[in-house]
Amino acid sequence: MSKGIKIKNVNSSAHLHQLYFMKKIFPLCFLLFTLCSFAQKKEITLEDIWQNKTFAVKRIQGTRSMKNGEHYTTLDNNRIVMYEYKTGNAVDTVLKGEWLTSLVGISNPDQHSIISIEDYQFSSDESKILITSGSEQIYRHSTRENYYIYDRKNKTTTFISSNGKQMYAEFSSDGSKIGFARDNNLFVYDIASKKETQITTDGKVNNIINGSTDWVYEEEFGFDKAWFWSPDGSKIAYYRFDESNVKEFSMNKYGTLYPTEYKFKYPKAGEENAKVQIYIYDIGTTLKQMVDLGKDYEYIPRIKWTQTFQPLQAGSDIKVSVLSVQRMNRLQNKLELLLAYSFSGQTKTILTETSDTYIEITDNLSFLPNGNEFIWSSDRDGYDHLYLYDMSGNMINQITKGNWDVMEMKGYDEKKQVVYYLSSEASATDKNLYSISLDGSNKKKLSNLPGTDEADFNTTFTYYTHTYTNANRPPTIVLRTADGAEVRTLESNTELLIKLNDYNLVTKEFFKFKTSDGTELNGWMMKPTAPLVGISNPDQHKYPVLMYVYGGPGINTVNNTWDKDYMWYQMLCAKGYMIVSVDNRGTGERGAEFKKTTYKQLGKLETEDQISAAKYLGTLPYVDAKRIGIWGWSYGGYMSSLSILKGADVFKMAMAVAPVTNWRYYDNIYTERYMGLLKENGASYDSNSPISYVDKLKGKFLLVHGTADDNVHFQNSMGMVSALVKANKQFDFFAYPDKAHSLNGGNTRLHLYNMMTNFVISNL
Repeated sequence: MSKGIKIKNVNSSAHLHQLYFMKKIFPLCFLLFTLCSFAQKKEITLEDIWQNKTFAVKRIQGTRSMKNGEHYTTLDNNRIVMYEYKTGNAVDTVLKGEWLTSLVGISNPDQHSIISIEDYQFSSDESKILITSGSEQIYRHSTRENYYIYDRKNKTTTFISSNGKQMYAEFSSDGSKIGFARDNNLFVYDIASKKETQITTDGKVNNIINGSTDWVYEEEFGFDKAWFWSPDGSKIAYYRFDESNVKEFSMNKYGTLYPTEYKFKYPKAGEENAKVQIYIYDIGTTLKQMVDLGKDYEYIPRIKWTQTFQPLQAGSDIKVSVLSVQRMNRLQNKLELLLAYSFSGQTKTILTETSDTYIEITDNLSFLPNGNEFIWSSDRDGYDHLYLYDMSGNMINQITKGNWDVMEMKGYDEKKQVVYYLSSEASATDKNLYSISLDGSNKKKLSNLPGTDEADFNTTFTYYTHTYTNANRPPTIVLRTADGAEVRTLESNTELLIKLNDYNLVTKEFFKFKTSDGTELNGWMMKPTAPLVGISNPDQHKYPVLMYVYGGPGINTVNNTWDKDYMWYQMLCAKGYMIVSVDNRGTGERGAEFKKTTYKQLGKLETEDQISAAKYLGTLPYVDAKRIGIWGWSYGGYMSSLSILKGADVFKMAMAVAPVTNWRYYDNIYTERYMGLLKENGASYDSNSPISYVDKLKGKFLLVHGTADDNVHFQNSMGMVSALVKANKQFDFFAYPDKAHSLNGGNTRLHLYNMMTNFVISNL
């Protein structure tokens, strides 16, 4: 457990009692816990974790800063309520669900229904609210929904369209219009006239997409809304995907008497991509213009309006808005930043990044309000850092420097000329918030607590919501001023902390070790403190070990933060199992060389490191070297599969959930970024495929997959099953009908973790 919790601005006697408990009594409970007082403690159950939500963490979500920076709103119980940052007092109920009524599809007006508020956004002057309701999931991130406009002054509600649900609706900057996508086309709705104007007409499922992304852009470039208002609201820039030549992937849905076939475009490694174009639409003239991007590109991973307005021609008084476009080649080792001058036909390349391996796309590009400069991130010096450029592409200065990575830029305060960012400067296992002046001076760490910070700033950068957690402590959420000073505690998760004291919990400990080639790796372990069944002498304890792995490019599992599987691991520890996770080569926050060393050979070095970690653990006096298992999900399932095959003499068992089993089966943006092109590096695609090593299987192997996984297709597990059967290897296999990659819904998670727990107990 962490140190004591500070609670400020508490007024009620209940709060004062809680404060007394946390400051006086909780440390005593913590001491008793560390002395292993096991008597009369509760037993953790999977029902507690997945069904009853006994250990659910409370978070502050959905806060929206108002323009003045002094107030924020939250959505709770179908109401939007405004609060004061400084005091936390509610000052206004902005909207109640019962104020909204829906008459769509209802013939009798007396039968109107209350609209459920699922999400909302304010117009720029905050006089109107755009309400989201009736959301339907499409892929992992994208949805379609109904949208309503609520006029705060007139107390009226307007339903945008009865022509079907929309996607990505958003106010124009002046609040007079709303843009949205529907049925693969783009539209503009004029609020005053209630007139809907169709911008594109060629949208067609599995053929042409306007204003939305295709599957692979959504998954691998991390965005799904693909249209953007210009700062003055006069134009819209949007993507057009022509995926007519992209091959379709199909999967059966089993929920009906006759299974239905679902088809969608999915470009696998080596296969053809959608052709992407960028258009600019002028609201006033209704004219469209395709941006001239040249021919030497494969991907457009980002577009973004700048804060710059340029003369239409030299000496012209007419100024046009400028759109930035990031253009990338298929190998993803060359990234160019272009400026497109709307309706002038001019584009200009102002910045080019190249790499011997690959370039990751981020959202750190920020155009400063002065219209003359922008912030750009790059790992050109070996670590991810922030740089300041002018609009001609000349570097002014490097903002951050050091042998550590900037993880994310959180914002820029124009008034103070201060940048806020998260970095791994303290440790690869920690993520902390810093501020720094635009010229690289006055760097300040805003929290001195070891662990993981997250920050959400208000519109004026006077306050931020600070979420802090560490490996053994659920989140504490505190409101702070921009310099890090605490204002008040928003959520301490005190109830959960008190509840956790009813259980025998072990402490997650961090460690380091060196592989046989001298590479130092980070890890954490959770060691059982209860004696093993059947062993009377505590000195003879040798624990079986279950390792957890992800191991994919840039993704760490050894983080000083609260883990979603923390309580499951505690349950396994209570049963006498030791839990360990190690970040292999290829993971993040240790610079480009460490991360990119796995380029073109995914799985090779990572597996070697996991095998080395297991061998190292086997040398510890309290570890049973003959009883080491490993499990993982997605890339982690790929890693656990490879580990039990290549490390057949090291691992006794493995569990693989939704694993990639051959990189030929996976999408091209991800796979080719890290493996290179199939036609040039096909041998490594196969040499690092678990399917190629099934004949080496000795231990117990559990394979699990959802049949409706649109990300890592069920085909991966079918390929693995076929290879295992051909090699006459026995294994356990389970399929979840109509479940996607996350295996959610109903009792699915409870069932999955029951199955995995039983597999561990039976085979480790």
